[in-house]
Amino acid sequence: MALRDNIQLYNPSAFTARFMPSPALQALLKGDFNKFLIVRVEEMYRHVTRPVPATRATIHTCLFLTEGQATMKIGSERYTIRRHEMLVVPAGQVFSFGEKDVNKGYICCFHNDMLVGKYGKSELLKEFEFLQVWGNPRLTPDNQTARFVLHLFKRLHQEYTDHGLQHLNILQPYLITLLCEVNRIYTPVATHAQTAAVTLANKFRALLFTNVCTMHRVSDYAAALHVSPNHLNKSVKAATEKSPTRWIDEAIVLEAKVLLSQSTLTVAGVALAVGLDDPSYFARLFRKHTGTTPTAFRKMIEKS
Repeated sequence: MALRDNIQLYNPSAFTARFMPSPALQALLKGDFNKFLIVRVEEMYRHVTRPVPATRATIHTCLFLTEGQATMKIGSERYTIRRHEMLVVPAGQVFSFGEKDVNKGYICCFHNDMLVGKYGKSELLKEFEFLQVWGNPRLTPDNQTARFVLHLFKRLHQEYTDHGLQHLNILQPYLITLLCEVNRIYTPVATHAQTAAVTLANKFRALLFTNVCTMHRVSDYAAALHVSPNHLNKSVKAATEKSPTRWIDEAIVLEAKVLLSQSTLTVAGVALAVGLDDPSYFARLFRKHTGTTPTAFRKMIEKS
């Protein structure tokens, strides 16, 4: 059973229909908003009536605040941002959030296609580490950069509000400029580790992201990356302060959370879907990292 066959990958239209089913919100979304959209956070967030459980999206999401604070779970970590800070959720990354934050700002969602065309190229994606699942999703601009970023969000929002996607020759360069501005102040998760260790750790996390349901041993990843298990262990620890085993366990639990939230699989079925034949071991692993059982977690999601 392929893990991602069981997981709903939401595009913006499906996501808003499920979690924010509001005609008022739909009126703010222009044209093919599965490709690009930008709205004020307060205009979208007021339509969130319940917590959004662990899920994935087909597009990248950038959240920039001008007031208040916002908390999101991205991957296995929880992040809180405040005024003039930004969170990025890369396409395909698991995320979740609640419904009680009070804030203002902008939320911009875009497909990879928005970076390809007259003013962009696919290679741009490699330049923006924050659009990769292993990148640091929290961006804290200095005062000057924050002013530039705010101006670009305002300009994108005005163009989108007035004309939707009619003028991609305006939207695309402004979006690329925005990403370049924040890229200048981007801080990787590991700034203290050697470059070689960081590079190997990033390759490991990228491989883990696509193989979590079939590869559970550090030795398997080491073989795929053509290094020894000991070298992989040392490099990942140096770059991320977590062992490869911890990364693997957390990734398994994260996938399980999404399946428990979205699918009708039994707990034993979820265990099999994430590559674990022993439901008892799966339950122990899940409880170790979440503090609750898979069954209790699913009931909590159903009540929310």
